This record gives sequence, structure tokens and C-alpha cells, in this order.
Amino acid sequence: MSETILIVDDEQRIIELAQMYLEQEGYGVVSATDGKLALQKILNEKPSLVVLDLMLPGIDGWEICRRVRAESDVPIIMLTARSDDIDKIVGLELGADDYLTKPFNPRELVARIRAILRRTDRRAPAAPSAPASTVLSLDNLRIYPEKRVVTVDGQAIDLRMKEFDLLLTLAENRGVVFTREKLLDVVWGYDFAGETRTVDVHVAHLRHKLRAMRPVIETVWGVGYKLESN
Repeated sequence: MSETILIVDDEQRIIELAQMYLEQEGYGVVSATDGKLALQKILNEKPSLVVLDLMLPGIDGWEICRRVRAESDVPIIMLTARSDDIDKIVGLELGADDYLTKPFNPRELVARIRAILRRTDRRAPAAPSAPASTVLSLDNLRIYPEKRVVTVDGQAIDLRMKEFDLLLTLAENRGVVFTREKLLDVVWGYDFAGETRTVDVHVAHLRHKLRAMRPVIETVWGVGYKLESN
């Protein structure tokens, strides 16, 4: 059964172009041209990923993202007609996983969708050699990779997919300094062509959610980030 992608855009030509490329790669595609219909499709169709234009009639993309994130962890790729950083940062703060600026290369859209779905497929079983009780312990932080659970002082912390992947990458390589570009490659699975603010936003989310955590995520100025124990 193919994975279903929901394309939300008020420009039919963009929907048709994206649909053509996605269907060539074996994905199922559904679409919506306004915010209200998009929310209905997300509820009824249960898509594997949403490609979401920000500028929509009625309910805009930011509000859709906010509502969806209150109920679901479905991956979201934002489409913005402007290259302004503020649009991208606000979208990421609201919980989007990625963004593309219009006009975009449909092949790049397909590549990003494929990479996100590959890393968000929770249905894949753990490798037979991996013990079910695997836990990564650092001070008061516990990470259970197979269960995708994180606790601080025994209390479970709700992390989104990319937040968990980012934390796990840093924790598995404690003390190692990662450049933002390297984190984009390891965690997101492809090159963001220099859009390293994505990493900064996700690190800020982790620091807020894990503020009682020891160890800490340290900034190595001019380079990137590392996880260090006291």
C-alpha cells in the first residue's frame, strides 16, 4: 500500500505538478485548495505527510500547522512564496518539519518527502540484534531508542520526531562537536543548502523542553553543538 501525500495549495498548477512527480514515484496523492478542506482531509484521509502552502484562503497555513500539531505528529513541509527567514522560523516554531520556497524544483520536493518519510517510519521493526531493553543513560537523562521515549528525572518528556532524532544523535556522540550542516545531513537526511536555522530552532525547542536535563546541549560558537555531561 503506497503512502499518501496531502498537497495543500490554492494554485491548481502546483498541485498538478507535484502530483505528477509524486505519483511517478509510487505515492498516492490527495489535495486541498483551502484551509478548511485541508483540515478535513488530514482528519479523514490520515496522510503520511502534508505539503502545506502558507498563504491560503480562509484558514492560513500557520493556523493549520498549529491545529494539526495539537493533535498529530504527521510530518509537514511548508511552502512559502517568500524567502523571508521569519516565515520559515515561525513555521518551524509551530511544528513544521521542513520548508521549500516557491518556485521549487519538484524533484527536490520528492527527495525531501522521501527523506522525511524514511526517518519517520515508526512501523519498521528493530534489528534482531538490538536488545529490547536498550537505554542510553547520561546523568538524569534516559533515552529509549526502540520506544522513542525520553525521560528526565524519571518523567517522560514529549518530543517530536526530529527533536528526538537530534537529541539521540548528540547523546550517542557525547562530547563530539557537530556542525549545523552535519546535523542536517545526519538527522534530516539531506542537504538544506545552507538553511541551518532549522537546527537552531530545534535545539531551542530541546533546551526548553529539557531545561531540567543534565547533561546540557552546549553551543560551540562558530561551529555547532555538542552534548556535555557535568
